[in-house]
Amino acid sequence: MTPAPLAARLSIPSGPLFFPVTAYGPDGAVDLDVYRTHVRRGVEAGAAAVFACCGTGEFHALTPEEFEACVGAAVEAAEGRVPVVAGAGYGTALAVRYARLAAAAGADGLLAMPPYLVVAGQEGLLRHYREVADATALPVIVYQRDNAVFTPETAVELARTDGIIGFKDGLGDLDLMQRIVSAVRTEAPGDFLYFNGLPTAEQTQLAYRGIGITLYSSAVFCFVPELALAFHRALGSGDDTTAHRLLDGFYRPFVDLRAQGRGYAVSLVKAGVRLRGLDVGPVRSPLHEPAGEHVKQLAELIDRGYELLQEDA
Repeated sequence: MTPAPLAARLSIPSGPLFFPVTAYGPDGAVDLDVYRTHVRRGVEAGAAAVFACCGTGEFHALTPEEFEACVGAAVEAAEGRVPVVAGAGYGTALAVRYARLAAAAGADGLLAMPPYLVVAGQEGLLRHYREVADATALPVIVYQRDNAVFTPETAVELARTDGIIGFKDGLGDLDLMQRIVSAVRTEAPGDFLYFNGLPTAEQTQLAYRGIGITLYSSAVFCFVPELALAFHRALGSGDDTTAHRLLDGFYRPFVDLRAQGRGYAVSLVKAGVRLRGLDVGPVRSPLHEPAGEHVKQLAELIDRGYELLQEDA
């Protein structure tokens, strides 16, 4: 797939962007059969794209061999119905290796995550992402967060780089994002894509929509796709009344619960998938499982979410 078709498929999504969890069996090994089921159900539920082996998918915990197998399994499960974008990260050499593994596994694009540990200057960051983009023919989305924060000037250079088609924000600085959007629009005009990549992005998506960013990741889609779809439809149609009701009744309480433990942006989502009947196993260390009381609260919150959907019906 060339960069243009992927950008076109992502630009006006028919549903939420799906970031599946990675399934592990009782022996701790990756369970590709369960993973395929998880991805297939998400696609059939209405996902617009699958982002495999990214943050929610515990990219950090996978060996290169497991990563390639999971990306390949996601491609198999998606069956070409939606694009599959794979994570890539660590230092430049390993990021390039993961990019090539993703290409070999049949991925349609890459989500380039921050380099490991180091706090680099803008010149070094730009060189890093350009090397990742140059490593394969896969189009690249750059993920801003943690130790990879960009000035508007660097964002313009990223937008001018062959193979880089988009920019995902996991920082949450709306002033910076507005300046980045404005700079790229005026200095590198084109169809550059922007994504809200904050944890539980629905919570902040009304604000991001205000500066023209309509694409967002949805971890909630992993375990309550109907709720994520209802919110996505409300945003797309301008039905802020429904969006506010879902925010007040489900998303804000979920974010409050997520804040009760470190790593819950992944482990609580995985618990939610298990609560809905698919045994995707636990998280791998250094993450840990949510407390039992928190899982109980999540189950009650899921029930409340479906009550909200019935009220809308």
